[in-house]
Amino acid sequence: MAISPSELILNADGSIYHLNLLPADLARTIITVGDPERVAQVSQYFDSVEIRKGKREFHAHTGVLKGKKLTVISTGIGTDNIDIVLNEMDALINVDFPSRTVKNKITPLDIVRIGTSGAVQPDIPVDSFLLSEWALGFDGLMHFYKAGGDLRDDFSDAFVRHSGWATEKPRPYTVKCDEDLAQTFTSNRIRYGVTATNTGFYGPQGRNLRLEAQDGRLQSKIMAFKHGDKRITNMEMETSAIYGLAKLMGHRAVSMNCILANRSTGEFSKNPEKSVDGLIRYVLEKLCA
Repeated sequence: MAISPSELILNADGSIYHLNLLPADLARTIITVGDPERVAQVSQYFDSVEIRKGKREFHAHTGVLKGKKLTVISTGIGTDNIDIVLNEMDALINVDFPSRTVKNKITPLDIVRIGTSGAVQPDIPVDSFLLSEWALGFDGLMHFYKAGGDLRDDFSDAFVRHSGWATEKPRPYTVKCDEDLAQTFTSNRIRYGVTATNTGFYGPQGRNLRLEAQDGRLQSKIMAFKHGDKRITNMEMETSAIYGLAKLMGHRAVSMNCILANRSTGEFSKNPEKSVDGLIRYVLEKLCA
């Protein structure tokens, strides 16, 4: 059955609406970054760059490093943007644009997020690298998808009880990284953790400037929570949506976090650009080994 023009929106040149990309523009291994300026910070290490396109906050470079074709694309901040980026990347690979039909054979993508994050535990040092083994989503995005409600386990249920989670907020959900892809990045430099994905930077993460957060004790509750051998290690704003959508679509995803702040100790990186660049080089080295 053909997908209507109001659902699969294409530009005049045949590219997909928001990302402004054609199917041939996208590699099967994709690095996502939040900041559009970080796209060039990644692609500067490619041996060659064939595609440079951008629209709004979505910028993409596709090139080759050590014989491997890679795309780096900026998502902007937040799970709402991730919803756009992952759906449109999947469409570029798995929907036939001329007929507007889903292809018979689904092609999986490898998706690696390189992002910044704040630790919530005092023993996680600023400037360290952390792989999100699990994501705990506070954002609610997956509840809008069929089977998205299945992304729930004892961990998220225990956190709801522990935190006295307000019923007006979306119910947290839990989803794991792709274990096989995660093995690509394993080394003694990498910490593993449970990453909480928030729907905002200030109130949703317990920050108070001029507005008071609904739960002023949220950060301390997050820090204190433990379920079995798992604890929440860090917070950011994209990982749960990447993991949840990738899981439903049949893609492999891993989120690599550069810890720039520690909310428990109040520290912030003295040289964040150097730290982020170090994580970029680490990810590229492992992807192309």
